[in-house]
Amino acid sequence: MKFTGIKLAAVTFAAAGLFAFNSLRSGSIKGTVSPTDGAVRAWAESSTDTLRAPVINGAYEITDAKPGAYKVIIEAKPPYKNAAKDGITVTDGQATDAGEIKLEK
Repeated sequence: MKFTGIKLAAVTFAAAGLFAFNSLRSGSIKGTVSPTDGAVRAWAESSTDTLRAPVINGAYEITDAKPGAYKVIIEAKPPYKNAAKDGITVTDGQATDAGEIKLEK
């Protein structure tokens, strides 16, 4: 009987450990840039993270974003200027659409 209690405790701790690692899943931030050939990269900055992704045909998707608030920065090609959008919120395991970011000359 004593070993059964120890085995049960071990299984309970192992299961709790598995759920703890699965509790926070990363999300992503996607969006578009216009003009479609005006940008090189998209950056996402939070208080704890800086992530990036290429802009291809005017679209980007930044993956592995932890839940929280981000600022998206578009790194532009000349003659365009870099642009930014604040207040992008990533939720647990979800793709967040940042919408369209328009570049200015």
